[in-house]
Amino acid sequence: MKKVLILCLIMTLLLVGGGDLLAQCPMCRATAESNLANGGTEGQGLNQGILYLLGMPYVLVGTLAFIWWRNRRKEEDIV
Repeated sequence: MKKVLILCLIMTLLLVGGGDLLAQCPMCRATAESNLANGGTEGQGLNQGILYLLGMPYVLVGTLAFIWWRNRRKEEDIV
């Protein structure tokens, strides 16, 4: 129960403290659009970076779930 409480506290702090980060999105978008309009390729790299950041939490959670499942299966084989 203590671990759940700590996890909830951390999640609450992250949600409350993340408001300032959202203000950068319009600046990044404007920079990428102006760069692409001038023939640059930095906007494509920005899109790849966004997809990378989007996928990493799923990879981490999937890896942790697999490790948990494998260890759980080993415990059942022992018993």
